[in-house]
Amino acid sequence: MSTEHLAAILPSKGGPLSVEPRPTPTPGPNELLIEVNSIALNPIDYNMRDKGFMIASYPAVVGSDIAGTVISTGSSVPSDAPQVGTRVAAFAPCFLKRGAPDYGAFQKKVLVPSANAVPLPDQVSFNEAALLPMAVQTTWAGWYSMGIPCDMTFKAGPNQGMLIWGGASSVGSTAIQTAHLLGFKVYATASTKHHDYLKNLGAKRIFDYKDENVIASIVKAVREDQVALYLGYDAVGALQPCEEVLKRLNGDGTKLVTTVPLRADSPKIAGVDTVFVAAPADEVQRTEFSRFVFGEWLQGKLATGAFKPCPGLRVVEGGFEGLDRGLDELRKGVSGVKLVVEV
Repeated sequence: MSTEHLAAILPSKGGPLSVEPRPTPTPGPNELLIEVNSIALNPIDYNMRDKGFMIASYPAVVGSDIAGTVISTGSSVPSDAPQVGTRVAAFAPCFLKRGAPDYGAFQKKVLVPSANAVPLPDQVSFNEAALLPMAVQTTWAGWYSMGIPCDMTFKAGPNQGMLIWGGASSVGSTAIQTAHLLGFKVYATASTKHHDYLKNLGAKRIFDYKDENVIASIVKAVREDQVALYLGYDAVGALQPCEEVLKRLNGDGTKLVTTVPLRADSPKIAGVDTVFVAAPADEVQRTEFSRFVFGEWLQGKLATGAFKPCPGLRVVEGGFEGLDRGLDELRKGVSGVKLVVEV
């Protein structure tokens, strides 16, 4: 095995990335070394590049979403985890590792905890697989924050609803699929051009978020359907309309999770418990959470075809050299697709 590999290194705050060789690491006891074929881009990636968000020191390597092949395993990797030669999607822990170079996605060989990887069925390509890790982990962190158990037998009660705002986003479309599979009646928002696609993912009703009467329309539809809707997932930072829908429907006792960090001055509506999505903070509990999400739930749903990678994807040309361009495009705004770089 070569002792070096190519990486898109972040030499200092603000970038640009520098493509150069770096030493290939050896996996720790519970880690996998993955040779990367595809990388998907997320907003946190340009925030880490541009603002130094959650980076402890430089040089750093950022990025979270990868798909590739396991080429080495640590001494204590469990037998039911992906082994050498297995095609996987994996959640690279650059955020938790604060940019430590061995753990960022933007390179050819990446270390990941074995619990963060899911084996891929043959019908799922590397590009499709790269869409999965952060979106699925973030979605399940939302369910965890709501109190939904990590239990394959869990099913929502009859006529129990879920509001999902930002349904065409990566996390939003994943949340629609997972909520539907968990038995919730899903009420989602998105631009009209995405409505048919999101219905195919499992949304019961979809509303144009640009409609000035969207809040009233959602409330009316939920009441007409006689659905109990106490839970909401804000995938795009739309706290006010989400809280307003939940308040109008129920008064008090509702819960909203959001993917956008809450500020001290964020407006609040009494009776709606709004929290930031968060996986378990304890390392042991977080490992068990990841093992369930990737090694049990996602592995099972991919194998049966019940869950499909979403949303659509678009390849950014140029390999590692195209990463900066892709991040710049993502920062300007992308809808209904996730950007992928092939390496």
